[in-house]
Amino acid sequence: MISLFVRWDVDPELFRVGAFPLFYYSILFGLGFFLAYQVFVRLRGFPTISPESIDTLLGLIIAGAIIGARLGHCLFYDWAYFSQHPTEIFLPWKGAFFGADFEWIGYRGLASHGGGAGAILAIYAFAKWKRIAFLGLLDRMAIVVPLAGACIRVGNLLNSEILGRPTEVPWAFVFARVDEVPRHPAQLYEAFGYLLVFAVVYGVYRAKQWQLAPGAFFGLFLVLLFMVRFAVEFVKEDQVAFERGMALNMGQWLSLPYMAVGLGLLAWALWRKKKSPSVG
Repeated sequence: MISLFVRWDVDPELFRVGAFPLFYYSILFGLGFFLAYQVFVRLRGFPTISPESIDTLLGLIIAGAIIGARLGHCLFYDWAYFSQHPTEIFLPWKGAFFGADFEWIGYRGLASHGGGAGAILAIYAFAKWKRIAFLGLLDRMAIVVPLAGACIRVGNLLNSEILGRPTEVPWAFVFARVDEVPRHPAQLYEAFGYLLVFAVVYGVYRAKQWQLAPGAFFGLFLVLLFMVRFAVEFVKEDQVAFERGMALNMGQWLSLPYMAVGLGLLAWALWRKKKSPSVG
């Protein structure tokens, strides 16, 4: 087999102004939210939100996602440490969001499953505050979130993090800043998977099926996105030591409840549509 290994030696830092660096990850993170926002404001058939309220919602989602991601990491991936040092959960210079020299590192100390839960709670709070249908708002968000997720995973690639397992497949990446081992480009697998999820959910929307009962899009999104996450975990390196030897790693165990909720929501929405065709 012809080797097509990609030697990946990208400096994650784009440039630095004094002591403040700008990382590719930060750019991709912002780009993901920008693209999601552009699609979100063009969607029709969902609860109406003013432009000012959309900006507020975006800020709440970002805050909820970061807080949830931090708590998710501390609770599910490193509780043995943080149970003994609970105040450090709230100290960003202890490995949550910054490195030793206060550099944004993007992933370390954050868990995406917790970020998802935090974002959902933020949307719920916004829906109650603005008296907007919660499930309708979740449906609208479900269409665009995979775009942001894909961009963030490309940012992980540029950070040389969330590594895949060693492999001999010809498209393997050698992350020179980590080691000289050819590995699955798990970040790209997940990014492509999320783009496919976006294509499917948005395709259903474009097919005029948005008249489905509230919760259908969000349920479909949960099932598809966490199926991708569950599958890609098989070719990822373990994030923490205690995962070694587990039949399913922590990322897969945390994906199962999301998929179960998604299946339940999707089945409930389709049942409601069948029982009352006018629903939606």
